[in-house]
Amino acid sequence: MQYDRTLLRLAAQGTGDKTPAAVARRLGVGRMAAWRLWNGHGTPAATTAAAAERAYGVPATALVKPLNEVPA
Repeated sequence: MQYDRTLLRLAAQGTGDKTPAAVARRLGVGRMAAWRLWNGHGTPAATTAAAAERAYGVPATALVKPLNEVPA
């Protein structure tokens, strides 16, 4: 799976969440999980991706894609 942080960051900033700490508060996740999301390290857990979808309206399927669907 490949995670692209761009959509999440744009959606978060659109709601005024400009830091990983703000994302953590809105999503109800730990600060390290939010930092990893913000900086694109690893792939978010299904529950975290679902929380991002609820909070920011970005579908989890847009955040995480199978490697064969990611352009080279």
